Amino acid sequence: MIEIKNITKIYDEQKALDNVSFSVQPGEIVGLLGPNGAGKSTLMKIVTCFIPPTEGEVTVCGHSIYDDPLAVRRQIGYLPEHNPLYLDMYVREFLSFSAGLYGLKNPKQRVEEMIELTGLTPEANKKLGQLSKGYRQRAGLAQALIHDPKVLILDEPTTGLDPNQLEEIRSLIRNTAKTKMVILSTHIMQEVEAVCSRAIIINHGRIVSDDTMANLSAGQLTEKFHKLTER
Repeated sequence: MIEIKNITKIYDEQKALDNVSFSVQPGEIVGLLGPNGAGKSTLMKIVTCFIPPTEGEVTVCGHSIYDDPLAVRRQIGYLPEHNPLYLDMYVREFLSFSAGLYGLKNPKQRVEEMIELTGLTPEANKKLGQLSKGYRQRAGLAQALIHDPKVLILDEPTTGLDPNQLEEIRSLIRNTAKTKMVILSTHIMQEVEAVCSRAIIINHGRIVSDDTMANLSAGQLTEKFHKLTER
């Protein structure tokens, strides 16, 4: 499980996160919903050990971000908002490189499994720079999943996709998340409604709402989001 306890992050005099606490259980897809600048990306960078918090503690599958950050990173697949791909690499070349970083025992087999799982087969012989935005996101997801992590962290994974690409990536996230813990950041309410089992609304660095989608009828999330983020 993921345990986030009393996380605060201060940049100079700006408080990006203010005493944030929640946990994520296996099988959950938790949507972090909030306006741009609410603190969502900062929280994800802390959970993935890219930056330290000012205060508080995070444990991932029993490993502390302070005591064993490498063990935390081994448990996590991370797709940042700006998908960092080596555009001159071919799809298989990039995934083989990623598999090598994790020291996988059967890298070729795993690469082919990820290509099939993420629907990259029609584009597998192309360079990453030749792919559409949707297929680049698939490649990013394949890279995030190649070491079979227990946790999947996705920061604005569908930004800029057309309607067909959008539904395909959503379906891919739902299918791959069945046996994992997923945190998905977005400022689009429809994204949370379509993919997530739970919605956490963040505004000005604070959690202002945390509820399951089962408890929110159609339109309630939209109403709550507008009400809470207008404060």
